[in-house]
Amino acid sequence: MRIITPSEVAHEAGNKYLGVLVAAKFSRLLNELPRDRIQEHGQKLTTLALESMVSGDLTYKLVRRRRSEA
Repeated sequence: MRIITPSEVAHEAGNKYLGVLVAAKFSRLLNELPRDRIQEHGQKLTTLALESMVSGDLTYKLVRRRRSEA
């Protein structure tokens, strides 16, 4: 199992906190897929998401949050 450091995540995402949030969101998306569509059967989904983030296979776009009009 490969160890992914926070500096690797920060290099790809800008900072480590954003990288972990994006990887967590992606792992939740992977969890919704049928098990036969996931190639890596021996890895946890969070590890697979972090490896995708570090390798550059995972792309994302930040969307500004709307303010609620009260």
